[in-house]
Amino acid sequence: MIHQSMQKRLTRVATAATLLIGALLAAPTLAQPAAQPPESLRAQMRQLIAGARDQVFPALVNISVVTVDYWQGKETKGRSTGSGTIISADGYVLTNAHVTDSGKKFTCTLSDKSEIPATLVGEDPLTDLAVLKLDLKSFKGTLSSAKLGDSDTLTVGDSVLAMGSPFSLSRSVTLGIVSNTERVFAASDDEFEGMSLDLDQRTGLFARWIQHDAAINPGNSGGPLVSMDGQVIGVNTRGGSNMSFAVPSNIAREVSNALIANSEVPRSWLGLNFRQIQRTGFDKGVLVTSVDQEGPAYKAGLRAGDLLLSINNEPLTIRFVEEVPPLLKRLADLPVGKPAELTYQRDAKESKLTVVPEKLLKDRGDRAALRSWGLSVQEITPVMARNRRLKDTSGVLVVGVRAGAGAATAEPALSPGDIIRTIDRKDIAGLPAIVAAYESIMSQQTLPDFMLVEFDRDGKQLATLVKPKPDKPEDPPREVPKAWLGVATQVVLKDLAKRLNIPDSTGFRVTRVYPGTKAAAADLRVGDIIVSINNEKIAPKGNQDSKSLERRVRSLAIDQEATLGVLREGKPVDVKVTLERTRLGPDEARRDQNRDFEMTVRELTFFDRDDNKWDESVSGVLVEQVEEAGWAGLGGLGSGDLIQQIGEHAITDLASYRAAMEDVAKDQPERISFVVLRGIRTQYKFVEPEWKPSADTNEPAKK
Repeated sequence: MIHQSMQKRLTRVATAATLLIGALLAAPTLAQPAAQPPESLRAQMRQLIAGARDQVFPALVNISVVTVDYWQGKETKGRSTGSGTIISADGYVLTNAHVTDSGKKFTCTLSDKSEIPATLVGEDPLTDLAVLKLDLKSFKGTLSSAKLGDSDTLTVGDSVLAMGSPFSLSRSVTLGIVSNTERVFAASDDEFEGMSLDLDQRTGLFARWIQHDAAINPGNSGGPLVSMDGQVIGVNTRGGSNMSFAVPSNIAREVSNALIANSEVPRSWLGLNFRQIQRTGFDKGVLVTSVDQEGPAYKAGLRAGDLLLSINNEPLTIRFVEEVPPLLKRLADLPVGKPAELTYQRDAKESKLTVVPEKLLKDRGDRAALRSWGLSVQEITPVMARNRRLKDTSGVLVVGVRAGAGAATAEPALSPGDIIRTIDRKDIAGLPAIVAAYESIMSQQTLPDFMLVEFDRDGKQLATLVKPKPDKPEDPPREVPKAWLGVATQVVLKDLAKRLNIPDSTGFRVTRVYPGTKAAAADLRVGDIIVSINNEKIAPKGNQDSKSLERRVRSLAIDQEATLGVLREGKPVDVKVTLERTRLGPDEARRDQNRDFEMTVRELTFFDRDDNKWDESVSGVLVEQVEEAGWAGLGGLGSGDLIQQIGEHAITDLASYRAAMEDVAKDQPERISFVVLRGIRTQYKFVEPEWKPSADTNEPAKK
């Protein structure tokens, strides 16, 4: 007998399917008239979709994330976006773990376009779920939340809505049907293997995915999958090629409750992998395919090839691969430290053993950047140690080395994959130990010339000397002033010369005469082809000779008058030009790198002015590089901007820029205005720094 509420739900789903099919198939040319006019069916379908949409849309949020990664020996910031659903009146937001992964700062945009900061409550990569908490202290609006439904009631063919912010666009909704309610991903031999977010981080171990064909794209991750009665019955996680996959809401409910209560999902670990008995010849149980030698099951006596028959006297029969994830979840739900009885079969003989589950530890270790050493390192978890066949988790794993830093110039140099064991004879037990060693060494008034680093590489014990602080970057050297001709040229070789009707000559075609130069004061024109200097022929034979004109000019004296032999419209002309001193170019410009704002600027040069058609009245410093998600990048500054004002400080050159930034660092204002020239427009940008110092580690701020 079907429960009354279930009967109503099935009736709604059936009605939705009927209306959808009718709307798609209805047409004036059909032989048999529809029971209702197509317009009526469309109106009813629209009303049904709108009803479901309106129950969840107000709780849909766009999540903007500032990420921090630790690669190539430095801390690198970036930006990513995803979607989420407010699931409680006090502001908890359900989303994907791969949306919050490596996140340092979270901002949620609500349906009323309010932007509210959020903190990470907890992540569960094994189910790819995470929970954020909105900071509602200054929020004056009304907060909406959505209800998590019962994903076990879904059937293939049910209509569903996928909601989110694809490609970081504003909120959207797409319509589809459920294609499969228990999708798993198996290897070529039909053995369940789950998925991975990277080399060490597993995901999808406990979920049978809801597969549907409602379109989702990057940015939809973490958004809700919604039933036609307006309940969230899944969390959209990945998709493509008209196939989309969502974590069932029943798993999401359990995981989110655990994260809110504990900031993690407590689970047990036995150290087992399984294969369903399909095509094995067995008619009961589940086949044990591998046993971790350091795990509780191995210590209790279970071995690969055994047939597991029961858990705490509850029989097991896992016939199909789709039944493996629920088994893994069942084992993970065993109480940590409480003995469990397993019945197994080996060589046709049944036996029992008692296993004591241990706590399931995280797969992937935290990371840190040791900036002055040019190293990024990662703690070694038991999973990482097993993957690399290490005897224990001591030491730290090198994941990146910055070119030119002490770790890269050491002999031998440190490389990704190395495991640092000691520094100056002191054991490095893990990440906190190396961070403490770094802070201790770098706080010394006089740094040592070198420090002794002992490390493992492919089982070999190596030692090296690392310079703890890299050489201070110096301004690029400036060339001794030499003679210069104020023109830009291109090399003219034989084939081009023929097209220019000078088949017997090669040379250098003038492409620009720089304004305000002595070349501009002479009778030198764009299109002239320079073939000689002071009656000395200049005839390039290939692109390798493209600098021969410049070299010849530099061999002469500044303020010397030179006679250029040029071809003008095919006729020879002599042009007298007084040479002048070389102008400062971008390669020689002085630079300033600001680590707080993560921005590099340089002084303005003659060629910058010419390229941008700026006259001498235009001044400032040119932005050369901006970290995408650094303070300056988040404030909208970009490469190529000309900074002309910072707060009340006019910026005319590098010295005034440095003075302004020193004042900013001293005053630490909440907001700083930048006036920049971008193209032909002057723009105002506002940068909002976070002045509170924080360690260079990937531990996000939690509740």
